[in-house]
Amino acid sequence: MTDLFAELPQPALEPAFDVTVQVGPPIDLGVTSAGHRRVVPILGGRITGSLEAEILPGGSDRQLIREDGTFDIDADYSAVTADGPLLLRARGVRTGPSEVLARLGRGEPVPPSEYYFRTVVEFESSAPRHRGLQRALHVAVCRREGSAVHYRAYRLG
Repeated sequence: MTDLFAELPQPALEPAFDVTVQVGPPIDLGVTSAGHRRVVPILGGRITGSLEAEILPGGSDRQLIREDGTFDIDADYSAVTADGPLLLRARGVRTGPSEVLARLGRGEPVPPSEYYFRTVVEFESSAPRHRGLQRALHVAVCRREGSAVHYRAYRLG
């Protein structure tokens, strides 16, 4: 019998770009039919590296907080590059021990090694130069720090 999985390529992570997103205070919507919901406004930011862009104010992260304190991340925002506008969508999870999540919630500095914060970043653009971004998956390791989220994105090859 042939091993159908033996010929699959081994994925690799290629560093792609760094992102800093400035965020406003969360708006707590309370417990909805989906769970404990809050919305975090996106105020702006910057993308650097193989992609250079300015993040525009007006996006948001619609977070769902699970019973165990884990945050489901669901952020949509836009950016402007020299080649045209981009829409970004980041989906992921932030979790860790309850005391660590509480410190993050109070805006205290917490080393990213103490919690798990990962996202998948997708793009949409009309600019021909950004077609490659739309044809690849990008995964990111993230850090929450005060009124900002910082992440390094990798192209999954």
